[in-house]
Amino acid sequence: MLTVATAQALAAAGILWQPVAGDRFTITQDELSGQVFWISDLTIEVHHYQDQTVLGFNGTTEWALDSVPLDVALWLPREDQLRELIGDRLQSLRRTEAGWEVGVETGGEAAAYLREEVEEAYAAALLALATPDPPPDAPRTEPPSGASS
Repeated sequence: MLTVATAQALAAAGILWQPVAGDRFTITQDELSGQVFWISDLTIEVHHYQDQTVLGFNGTTEWALDSVPLDVALWLPREDQLRELIGDRLQSLRRTEAGWEVGVETGGEAAAYLREEVEEAYAAALLALATPDPPPDAPRTEPPSGASS
């Protein structure tokens, strides 16, 4: 699963969330830090009121919480969602001894992003595609094997 820091970086890069059943998220309030929730038609539903989207908690009697605005929820995209966001720029996914390497095409050049967790590797690639100047501490690997330089 993505770290909160990576999810925050995706949100800051402009990756938009349109909540649907099956999505997972956390709430960015200290008292709920570390808790992960899933949108489900039975327990957590998406509601649209005027110009605001809220996540409604149904049947959770242990909570004194009926709903939260979307702006305090932080999306934790799954592997398939990250792959879909990368789209046709995705070139490869490869397991290595060090973790998972995602290869993408960026502006006509191949780039690869290596992380221990597959979702983190996809997120690193997506962040590179979404931000023209990735932060200097964003690790990259060499172009994937077989890629021309």
